[in-house]
Amino acid sequence: MRVSNFIVNIVQMRESSFNIGVKMGKLIKNSSLIKTFESITKPEIDYKNMEFIYSTFAPYLLEELEGLSQGLEMPLNRTAALFGGYDLPRTEALGCSAIMTRDYYVRNYDFSPDLYDGLFSLVQPDSRFATAGYNLQLLGRHDGVNQEGLVAGLHFVSNQGFTKGVSAWMAVRMMLDSCSTTEEAIAMLKEIPHAACYNFSLGDKKRDIAVVEASPDQVVVRRGLSVLSCVNHFQDDTIKDKNRPSITHSVKRSNYLSELSEKHYRHTEMFEEFNSVGSPLFFTDYDDLFGTLHTFSYSYQDTRILTAVARGKMTLDINFQKWIDGKTSIELYWKA
Repeated sequence: MRVSNFIVNIVQMRESSFNIGVKMGKLIKNSSLIKTFESITKPEIDYKNMEFIYSTFAPYLLEELEGLSQGLEMPLNRTAALFGGYDLPRTEALGCSAIMTRDYYVRNYDFSPDLYDGLFSLVQPDSRFATAGYNLQLLGRHDGVNQEGLVAGLHFVSNQGFTKGVSAWMAVRMMLDSCSTTEEAIAMLKEIPHAACYNFSLGDKKRDIAVVEASPDQVVVRRGLSVLSCVNHFQDDTIKDKNRPSITHSVKRSNYLSELSEKHYRHTEMFEEFNSVGSPLFFTDYDDLFGTLHTFSYSYQDTRILTAVARGKMTLDINFQKWIDGKTSIELYWKA
């Protein structure tokens, strides 16, 4: 077992989509992130097809890619292959656990630090919603919240029916950028061409919570009234056949989350449960691509983000509404 030390940089931008791309490109130009994604992406993709999809769902992403290309001083097609979140090789073993109540959302992300962007972005563009969340493949998001109070996160299920399509992390990004409510996010997930099987955990300030179980050929919505959990397997009977052969690990976490839901924890208490090294929801199997990397949470009533790097000594506590209003700034980074 290897315990990893890593740094997460905090990026704050209030720019046009193009300028955000330029600045992000300059930020990572000499970083190891480029080599990391060169090792796991294709040399080139069908840019025209990606362009058609993004023009429909998120045209600003094309502007951001153009800016990123300029900032990196890299051809646009190559930039899109590395960071466009479209037509990617299969990924395995990502693990995530989330619980959503009518008052808050809490989630852990589990994978390997070797394939982790190490970026937490607070972005306020001029043509879409302000968002805060963890970057994945630079433009995508593991999880996050937007100014309308919509929270979303991804949970890998399987590669059954894997096809050329939009990555789950880009789907999370699209929802946060343009959807105000859980209902709007569900509608978008029903239209996006998904590349693989993922769960999406959703909640909004209207206290509407849901899990969307999405595959390349079918999308099912699972609802909850007061509390709902989400892990790494499909639970709807019509789509269970797309789960991996062994879901023991995921079922075990699901059962523990069910137990937690009966304790009626407050936001801070649930955050501490997820973030504690001794919790059944915290994992240290980093060499086997299953170590907890961060905990992310949001409280709807007070627009409060609590987030921490796994094993880190500091919890980031942000009043997101104040940040949107320009009344606060965040430290540059924190370390695990």
